[in-house]
Amino acid sequence: MTKLTLASYPHMLGFEQLERVLERSAKSGNEGYPPFNIEQTHERSYRITLAVAGFAEHDLSITVEDRQLVIRGRQSDDSEGRVFLHRGIAGRQFQRSFVLADGVEVGEALMENGLLHVDLSQAKPETVVQTINIRKG
Repeated sequence: MTKLTLASYPHMLGFEQLERVLERSAKSGNEGYPPFNIEQTHERSYRITLAVAGFAEHDLSITVEDRQLVIRGRQSDDSEGRVFLHRGIAGRQFQRSFVLADGVEVGEALMENGLLHVDLSQAKPETVVQTINIRKG
């Protein structure tokens, strides 16, 4: 079976970057922790909410790297000197990645009741009409 790519469609010019973004997104390694929601808050704004109970603000980092929103969490090990009879709450690190379309900007981040909210907005694209002159050859 032949793998279909965007290059297989001759009328789709310049979309190679989109194909690379889709491949990168598929390989991003997001496994399921922490769970998250994505909601549309207005016509052109969104909110990503991650369940990060047990993490403090200083345990989290939010960066935008090459049009990709990356949220990382790393808890410090505070178990030294403590004796656990049962340890069911894992202190583990995570990384969640979200690919951002052109024009999507990351707004503020808010920590509330063990939930990390990250707001995104997208500018309305301008409609551009360009007339190309034809030269005689």
